[in-house]
Amino acid sequence: MIKVKVGLRPIVSKINLPTVLKTAILPGDSIERLFIATQVGEIFYIGNGDIRTFLDIRPRILKLGVSGGGYDERGLLGLAFHPEFYYNGLFYLHYSVAGTQGPGALSESFKPNPCDPKTLNLRWMNRETKYDHIDTIEEWTLQTNGQPQRRRTLLNLRRPFANHNGFNSLNFSPETGKLVLTTGDGGSGYDPFNLSQDDLEIAGKIIEMDVGKNPYINNPPIVTRFNELPTPIQETLMVMAKGVRNIPGISFQRFYNQYIKYAGNVGQRLVESIFSFVQYKPMPVTQLIQAYSMNSEPDKEGFINFGWRGWEGAFPASIIRKCTENSTLNEKITAYYNEAAALSGRRLQPLTSYFHEDTRPDRFGGTAITGVQAYMGERIPALTGSVVFTDLARKESQPKVRGALAYTTVRPNGQQNDFSVIQTDYDFGSQSAYYVNLGTNLDQTRLYLGVYGSMKVTDFNQGTIFEIVES
Repeated sequence: MIKVKVGLRPIVSKINLPTVLKTAILPGDSIERLFIATQVGEIFYIGNGDIRTFLDIRPRILKLGVSGGGYDERGLLGLAFHPEFYYNGLFYLHYSVAGTQGPGALSESFKPNPCDPKTLNLRWMNRETKYDHIDTIEEWTLQTNGQPQRRRTLLNLRRPFANHNGFNSLNFSPETGKLVLTTGDGGSGYDPFNLSQDDLEIAGKIIEMDVGKNPYINNPPIVTRFNELPTPIQETLMVMAKGVRNIPGISFQRFYNQYIKYAGNVGQRLVESIFSFVQYKPMPVTQLIQAYSMNSEPDKEGFINFGWRGWEGAFPASIIRKCTENSTLNEKITAYYNEAAALSGRRLQPLTSYFHEDTRPDRFGGTAITGVQAYMGERIPALTGSVVFTDLARKESQPKVRGALAYTTVRPNGQQNDFSVIQTDYDFGSQSAYYVNLGTNLDQTRLYLGVYGSMKVTDFNQGTIFEIVES
């Protein structure tokens, strides 16, 4: 793959940690605007050369950074505009609700022990009291007076831990017109309750939501499993994929008369992965529940499974232990051997992966994948038709933290491909630069990069949004 160098053009600076970057055309407007959602609960858009507030829901957001030393994975995590937003003013939010802080599902940190079966088969008990917080997915409308107003709640989700809630978690599918929700496996590490592989668990899934159907349930119950939902809500949902650990949304690339779907999956200790697929068979939630009630297995031909927790990308999920005899070597122990074996032929292979430790000169040691976007523009010819991705922070960039930008392409035969690092010519100086988000415009001809000076949501106003341009 050819080496690519790009420039970064600052658009706006000194904002709070950005979680969503995407564009939309406001009703009555003629210009495509860049919208920026921040983790603390603000939504801005770029007006005529200045930044304007679209919506501020900070009072609705759970108090962030209290127990994690300032680090948090909750907050305003999803923003999506209806495909007919220009005409109907509808948009959708996913956020962690103020006042819902719980004690968590486990009293101590979790690590599987392959020699202790009890650690491999934990169950999430007493869910109504043992949880971390509640996330909500809501439908809002932009009124004729220009003021946004909440219309209805689509889902209320009880989450076991503070992390792995998804981010950039709401996107509309141009293929089906449905709202796509990416949930994450519920958190902790190693998915202690194996929620991502359980068909009835909402955690660890990619879910299609038919927002055109209104079940007329104003206050949906707070749930963790599909069968806890009222039937009218179940009938609006289909499961697109499972086996997800944590995911920076899903993106779509038009390819003739069909769409390639891309999704990154954040790794545990070993590798970060980008998955791609074209054909898929979504499973209606009502069918999954019916199969469960009849103690039968639903037909899963064509159903997408990313493989977690048995697999971390293309590798069995591993516990990594340092070798005391040689600090340059690590001992890798398969965490869930039986699950890895059972899933070996029934999972989607990643398009490409990159490692947490990689000393090759043309590679980097990654931390967490934070964005995956197709690029169809011509301003950066070397990237046209490729899929670009970002990583939070290069392992080798201490003490000046730098994120990573890279790209890959889909092969005609659908097989795995390599990737190439994208060099940037921007000088961040003495500031840290975590690459926290990657966004695009409506026709995927522009790319936007969110950079933050800290990993702590409580370190305010350290964000800059860039457009990625030709060097």
